[in-house]
Amino acid sequence: MYIDSSTIIAIAGVLGALITIGTVGYKVIRWFQAQEKQTADIEELRKQEKKDIEDMQDELCLLTYAVLACLKGLKEQGCNGPVTEAIGKLEKHINQKAHGQSDD
Repeated sequence: MYIDSSTIIAIAGVLGALITIGTVGYKVIRWFQAQEKQTADIEELRKQEKKDIEDMQDELCLLTYAVLACLKGLKEQGCNGPVTEAIGKLEKHINQKAHGQSDD
């Protein structure tokens, strides 16, 4: 069997086509894997964000009660006017949040 230049060119063309098809297939598979990883990463970020928001809400609740305690302490020392008004608004806000009502 004699191998001439046209046979070598044909074999090189077939090998080139196979390599190209393999490369494209590999890149498609890698792209799908990257998309799946992104989806998992986004879900993990959402879970972390939800936890962070809950932590911040707990901290804000604690700070609200601390401010209320400070205002009540000022009122006991004789401060009136804006202190009394702030205590009333803060207690109203806490009560509405506890019962799921809006600020109407």
